[in-house]
Amino acid sequence: MDDFWVFGYGSLMWRPGFAHVETKKARVFGYRRALCVHSHVHRGTPDRPGLVLGLDRGGSCLGLAFNVPGELSAEVIAYLRERELVNNVYHERRVRIRLQDGPEVEALTYVVDRTHPQYAGRLDVEHAAQRVSGAVGQSGRNEDYVLNTVDHLKALDIRDHWLEAVATRVSRVEAKV
Repeated sequence: MDDFWVFGYGSLMWRPGFAHVETKKARVFGYRRALCVHSHVHRGTPDRPGLVLGLDRGGSCLGLAFNVPGELSAEVIAYLRERELVNNVYHERRVRIRLQDGPEVEALTYVVDRTHPQYAGRLDVEHAAQRVSGAVGQSGRNEDYVLNTVDHLKALDIRDHWLEAVATRVSRVEAKV
């Protein structure tokens, strides 16, 4: 297999966990980063689900693209499937992305399955913040997940105004507690 690209929009950006030879900012069109997946284990429980990121339809998303050498394709794809397809809330897709320096390439990514029971739908800032606030799972507080995600995006010089608005609202709720 030839070299290929992987598109990351969440934790893959700062913790890819796989070998790659190049990283570039990239944008996918037709999808957006969203807190659209109910978390029943890592950031919530079945009784009090939290929210985690998914790549959902609509808009565009700035993330990172990782160039993977062809000889590592089987190893990297197996790793990504184990990491991303645990509960089948995502579909593995090949999408067109535009790299920061201009060319358009195909990339492997994981898109939310809108028919999955854990799909939370398109939430406004207020409803997303309400679902995040107070949810806790095996990996910790959902508030920490959102705030840390925004911090990581800012460190990469990637702005996500909707997610930042959710983080601001969550911070205000925390300040009242």
